[in-house]
Amino acid sequence: MITTIQYNSRKLKIDLTKPLDISIPLRGNDTNVNAWYIDHPTIKPEVVDGDTISVTEGASVNFNTINFNPHAHGTHTETVGHLTEKSYPINKHLKQFFFLAEVISVAPEVYLKDKVISAKQLQFALGNKKRDALIIRTMPNTKAKKSRHYSHTNWTYFREDAIELLVRKGIKHLLVDTPSIDREEDGGELRAHRAFWNLNGNIREDATITEMIYVPNKVNDGTYFLNLQIAPFENDASPSKPILYKILD
Repeated sequence: MITTIQYNSRKLKIDLTKPLDISIPLRGNDTNVNAWYIDHPTIKPEVVDGDTISVTEGASVNFNTINFNPHAHGTHTETVGHLTEKSYPINKHLKQFFFLAEVISVAPEVYLKDKVISAKQLQFALGNKKRDALIIRTMPNTKAKKSRHYSHTNWTYFREDAIELLVRKGIKHLLVDTPSIDREEDGGELRAHRAFWNLNGNIREDATITEMIYVPNKVNDGTYFLNLQIAPFENDASPSKPILYKILD
């Protein structure tokens, strides 16, 4: 179904029957993507009064309990509440769910023993484009990202000046395919997170970071219409399902 949407001052034509899902599904075993030194998620039938509530065990329904951490176990969207004493639940602070977004692919630079994304790279990729959301695919891009165990791998991260550039460009929603925009081990400084939410000034309460996405290679760099779906958790982060739609000519 092709529809025309009025978004700010632009009219966007999109085909709602052709969504491009860039989330990673959650699985209850060790093939699930993982980070931050904890075990994999579990999805297990609940046991009530000694009875396993599963159709395969003779019950009339399936009744699974899921144990996971949104920051460690897949695609998730977070607010500034990830860093603050004050609560900023994602369910209250993400109030809009459709955005004009740009997809870019970036090959990280080598900095000492790290792989980083710099302001220069982002400026080259974005130019003068004005977007509400930015989706960054790091290169190389393989399906292994959907099941990688990231702990102790020193993943690619963003230099502070790169994030400051995005803030100046008005990017409100940043989506990346790594477990964090910061270095895995940085002594708790979290400079990129702090810069994105402007923790030392007027906090950007309506800005979000989405981590551990996977952008398939069939999704070309360019401009898309983004539907950023979350579960209604009263928590700083929620599992999320970002969906892209091509903008038709």
